[in-house]
Amino acid sequence: MRYLSTTGAHETSLVGALMRGLAPDGRLYVPDHMPKLDAGDIACDGLVDIATTVLEPFFEGSVLAPSLSAINADALNFPIPLRNLPGRDGPLAVLELFHGPTAAFKDVGARFLAAAMQRALPKLEVSDERPLTILVATSGDTGGAVAAAFHGRGGFRVGILFPEGQVSPRQRHQLTCWGGNVRSFEVAGSFDQCQALVKGVFADPSISAQYRLGSANSINIGRLLPQVVYHSAAALWHYREHGVAASFIVPTGNLGNAMACIWARAIGMPIGRIVLATNANRPIPDYLATGDWQPRPSVQTLASAMDVGNPSNMERLRHLHPDFGELRDAVAAIPVDDHEIRAQIAADYRRFGDIWCPHTATGFRAYDRLPVALRRESPWIVTATAHPAKFETIVEPEIEKEVEMPPALADLMSLPSHAEPLHADIAALGSALEMWDN
Repeated sequence: MRYLSTTGAHETSLVGALMRGLAPDGRLYVPDHMPKLDAGDIACDGLVDIATTVLEPFFEGSVLAPSLSAINADALNFPIPLRNLPGRDGPLAVLELFHGPTAAFKDVGARFLAAAMQRALPKLEVSDERPLTILVATSGDTGGAVAAAFHGRGGFRVGILFPEGQVSPRQRHQLTCWGGNVRSFEVAGSFDQCQALVKGVFADPSISAQYRLGSANSINIGRLLPQVVYHSAAALWHYREHGVAASFIVPTGNLGNAMACIWARAIGMPIGRIVLATNANRPIPDYLATGDWQPRPSVQTLASAMDVGNPSNMERLRHLHPDFGELRDAVAAIPVDDHEIRAQIAADYRRFGDIWCPHTATGFRAYDRLPVALRRESPWIVTATAHPAKFETIVEPEIEKEVEMPPALADLMSLPSHAEPLHADIAALGSALEMWDN
């Protein structure tokens, strides 16, 4: 398997795509073909074994292929349960992705990427003694997951860029409590500006030549591939139990998690419809409604990790479905505003005793807004992206009780934190990187 930029102008190996993140033309890497699997031939049931089976074609011919099982075991060492939810209008389940060390779905991709990169470093053709500097823009959960995954790993250092005043207090603490080989930059700007800074550094020849750079955002294919795994596993588990393909609702901001679900269906997993639940940032639903792609500045919402006005992975979606009519048939999108997020958190706790984070609440509000006939037509799975304890200032007033923190999150909250202020321009980030070297 080779990996191409979405323009087709650049080609590299899996290791090349992992280590670079962005292609030299500034575009994202995709496999040179989408492998096809027969779900009926996948007999294994455990998450690690399913991961190895599903990802083998993507690792074909790579120097990392012999390490695939070990990478999966390293990354997927916490539960990802699929839980049925009785009492709804139709068959409904939730895929709980928040049982990792930072209580968010991004633990899966970040841990997989770190495990793969650590094994890839000794296999690079060109020796380079400089540490690999991982730059990651985050609107919430990504930065904490990447910091946890790479913290203390030799040969790596991590720079986290997050927007000032636009993440929850507990999210901010998770972004800033690490020290060691992790530095946190609080950017005077939006997430889109943080993301533009990261892309700008990669595109700046003077800065990119000075440092050995890598990316851990969902632009990196090493983040996307393990997310294909849990969507595939959930689809297989559900199909084996019920004998029918489930449809998925995926809360989405930068479109990485949703893109992984779309790829899982494309390789042959039993997945029906895919609905993208967005917040008040509407470029995706507006595009599907009009055919006119118009990125715009992000707006701040309660579902802060989804506050993205120019989703990077849209280019992967359009690469997979270059015909707009085909693309619109492949996915749907439902925008959910802050009022609906609050109402959903309160209503689902009152009706069913379930407590959702604001991002997961967008998924369940999208489900409730589906026509009743569609809810009953096929089973649905909503992906739960983060633990509600990470957003206690939003969730607790709606349910009128305290949300207990999982032990791993409580441990992080006990650590001291530190962030460095940063202007939203490339020169300021370049200076910060230069100071890191001195």
